[in-house]
Amino acid sequence: MLEKIAKKPNDKPCNTIDTLVGVTTELKGDITFGGGLRIDGKIKGNIIARADDNSTLVLSENAVVTGDVSVPHMIVNGKIKGNVRCVERLELQAKAEITGDVTYKVLEIAAGAQVVGNLTRIGDKAEVVKLRGVDAKRPEGE
Repeated sequence: MLEKIAKKPNDKPCNTIDTLVGVTTELKGDITFGGGLRIDGKIKGNIIARADDNSTLVLSENAVVTGDVSVPHMIVNGKIKGNVRCVERLELQAKAEITGDVTYKVLEIAAGAQVVGNLTRIGDKAEVVKLRGVDAKRPEGE
């Protein structure tokens, strides 16, 4: 007999965009997806990806999400007002703004990205880094 084997999250992000929410689009309600999702518009609701695959969420600089986000991989250059859980890799680009608690396994933050909330690293020992009002902007003159 064949047994079902639970898939582990893939550490390589999905490199295709299967779904696009355009810049003039506003959606209200929760979104559940698999594969690649790019958001250029506004979402009022939670965004959830299947954690057992390599789903990737991309938020452009025009994107605004009001709700919690839970995905394996994410690239953010827009705004999120809600808690973020990224079980694999989270990349915050220069115009990223997150107001809420962020849980991540691997985090990359560009100069200019902003997080107002707690940062919690998922690891062997669930390390907690509490930073209020984290601002990755470099001081003038650097």
